[in-house]
Amino acid sequence: MKPGVGVGVMILKNNHILLGLRNSNKEKASSELNGEGTWTMPGGKVEFHETLEEAAKRELEEETSLKTQSLKVISITDDFTSEKHYVTIGFLTTDFLGEPKTMEKEEILKWEWFDIHDLPNNMYLPSKKIVEKYLNNEEIY
Repeated sequence: MKPGVGVGVMILKNNHILLGLRNSNKEKASSELNGEGTWTMPGGKVEFHETLEEAAKRELEEETSLKTQSLKVISITDDFTSEKHYVTIGFLTTDFLGEPKTMEKEEILKWEWFDIHDLPNNMYLPSKKIVEKYLNNEEIY
C-alpha cells in the first residue's frame, strides 16, 4: 500500500479555531484514520492533478461554505493507523469569507468555534497535530 495525501485547514479568528464534530458512525464519518466521533478541522484527501492549496480551498468550501485566498502551510505530519498512512499538510487561514455552514451533514454534524487554548479532548489526531505545531512554534516538518 502507498501513503495518501491529505490537507487540514486551521481557521483562526480572535484566538478561536473552527472544528467540526464527525459522525460517530464510521461509514458516515468518512475517516480512514479512525476519526469517527472526533472534532476535526475542515480537510480531506488531495485529488489527482490537484495542488495542495487547491485541495485545501476545495475542502474548506465543500465542508463549511467558507472561501479563502490566503493559505499558509504550517505543518506536515505522518499519520498512521494499522491499515493506513497519510501525509497531512496543515494550512492556516485568518482571511476568509462567509459564515460556517454544515454542508456535509452526514459526515460532519456541526461546526463550532473553540478557544485555541481550550480545545476538546476528543480531537482528530491530524488536526490535533496541526494545532500543537502551531502553538509550539515548531518547524513545519
